[in-house]
This record gives sequence, C-alpha cells and structure tokens, in this order.
Amino acid sequence: MGAGVALAAYNNLVGAQAWHRRWYPAVNGLAAVGVLGAAAASGLTLGELGLRRDRVRAGLRLGSAVAAPVVAGYGLAAVIPAARPLLDDQRVTGLDRRQLAYQVLLRIPVGTVAWEEIAFRGVLQAALRRVLAEPVAIAAGSAVFGLWHVRPTVEALEVNGLATGRGARICAVTAVVGGTAGAGVLLCLLRERSGSLAASVVLHLAANCAGPLASALAVRPARARAPRSHQQSRASRRYAGSGQRR
Repeated sequence: MGAGVALAAYNNLVGAQAWHRRWYPAVNGLAAVGVLGAAAASGLTLGELGLRRDRVRAGLRLGSAVAAPVVAGYGLAAVIPAARPLLDDQRVTGLDRRQLAYQVLLRIPVGTVAWEEIAFRGVLQAALRRVLAEPVAIAAGSAVFGLWHVRPTVEALEVNGLATGRGARICAVTAVVGGTAGAGVLLCLLRERSGSLAASVVLHLAANCAGPLASALAVRPARARAPRSHQQSRASRRYAGSGQRR
C-alpha cells in the first residue's frame, strides 16, 4: 500500500503548492509518464494496465454508454431554472471563454483525467491485483482515490462558502470522500469489464468536463444581470490556475 500512501500524499500535499497549481497539466502529465515507467520496470504488462490496443474499442463503447446519461443530466440541469442553483460553483462562475476552454481542453483532460486514470485504474489497480483478490483490490484502490480528494474538497467548500462550521465541514468532506470512493469503484468496474482504461477515461472526462460547462451555461443569465463579486473573481482566478498569465 506504499503506492497508495504516496498517491494520497501527492495530491493533498504537493497539489497545494503554488508551483504545482501553475504548471498543473505539465507536472501531472510528467507524473503519469513516471508511474508508467515504474510499472514497466516492475513487470506490469499492457493488459494488466488496461492499455492493450485491441481492447480500446470495447472500452470506448462501454465508457460512452455510461457517460451519456451523465452528460445529459448536466445539460438538463443547466437549462432548467429550478436546477441551476445545483450547478453554482464560484470556481467556474467568473471564468471567461479562454479560461473555460483551458479547463476543458487541457487542464482537466491531461492534468486530472489522464493522470488519475493512469495512476489509479491503471498502475495502482494492476499492482493491487497482483497481491489481492479483485474485490479487495478495487475497494483498496477506490478508498485511496477518495482520500486523494480531501484537499480539493476542502478548497471547494471554502470558495463556495459551504459547510463553514468545523463539524459541518468534517461531515461534508467525509461525504464527498465516500462518494468519490464510490465513483472510483464504478470506474474500476468499467475498466475491468471492458479490459481497457478507455472506459473509465471516457466517463471520468465526461463528468469532469460537463460540470464546468454546465455551470458556466447556468450562470450566464445571472451574470448578465449582476456584477461579479470579489469572491467569485478570486475563486475563478485560483481555479483557472495555473496556466493563465497574470
């Protein structure tokens, strides 16, 4: 489980550093290359990693079938007025089109989805399956995936002004970590059933990109009526991150 501890520490400690935020896609892309190199050196095969070329098509089919209702759900929430408050995210509200494009075309696909899928459903899952039964390996890897999201969850709560009390924040973080671990189980099952990492990549990419896009679409009418607050501006700049010149 040393690899799991290292992964959790990476996102919760290294990920909090200013230099990591600024160079997020590049640093995480290099990290993905590094863990793949370590996997190859340890003898893990392409099949164990979910990277066999002959399984890509099956992975894309399964991933697309599961991702479609997720994207549709975000789309409906964005156009139904009563559901729009559910998409309110101060990290996205103030992004301009260039910053939003950066998020959904580079930062999320490379810095988040590719890195997390290679690290968790690829390398960690393959390593755990060598020493544990499949259900136990999936549970262990998914638990680490949940812990990976502690710091991002705390930051999201802060910028959105949610769960401001200590007890409420602990409950909220615990709930999100548990929900993320559950999502990790689903991603693992997709990868195992299809034999390809492509299945979990497609679902992960759809969920992570559809969210900001739907949030930006939902707040457009309100943005036209009201000026952007200082909190919105600060949160948006922080989220846009890293690859934006100041």
